[in-house]
Amino acid sequence: MAIDTRPYRPNVGICLFDRHGRVFMGRSLRSDGPERVPFNRVWQLPQGGVDPKEDVVAAARRELWEETGIERAEIIDRLSFDITYDWPLWNGGAHRLARWRGQRQTWFAFRFQGEDAEINLSPEGQAPEFGAWSWRRLWLLPEICVPYKLRTYRRIVQAFARHGLAAKA
Repeated sequence: MAIDTRPYRPNVGICLFDRHGRVFMGRSLRSDGPERVPFNRVWQLPQGGVDPKEDVVAAARRELWEETGIERAEIIDRLSFDITYDWPLWNGGAHRLARWRGQRQTWFAFRFQGEDAEINLSPEGQAPEFGAWSWRRLWLLPEICVPYKLRTYRRIVQAFARHGLAAKA
């Protein structure tokens, strides 16, 4: 078996809590390659690539806005380590992310300071990442997430659980 020597794509992930301790989860629209997902496992957290020379905090704020339209949020936590994951096997030919083997993510927890009416999945003409969204309890994420992100999301649940609703109900 050949060793994959491609680098990981620099990426940020955002775990956005509302004032009630629930987490923003988006229902993925994309099925365009490495991120192909089964219909019943389509929920995920906002995330995205870090541009060259871009600070990870700036990237997290930009990605949060691009995917949710949210500007009023404060950082309440950051993982002290990055998380990597590899793309799943994909046989669809060339893909826009094929130069990377997967992603290296810096994760942040944010607290939303606005109102739900401010959430816009396509702000200023941005191509939407999500077709729907909802506030849910963080512990639910591994049960409904994109399967190849399961390990990542289990770590996020463990790391950021203290910021949200702890009990399963």
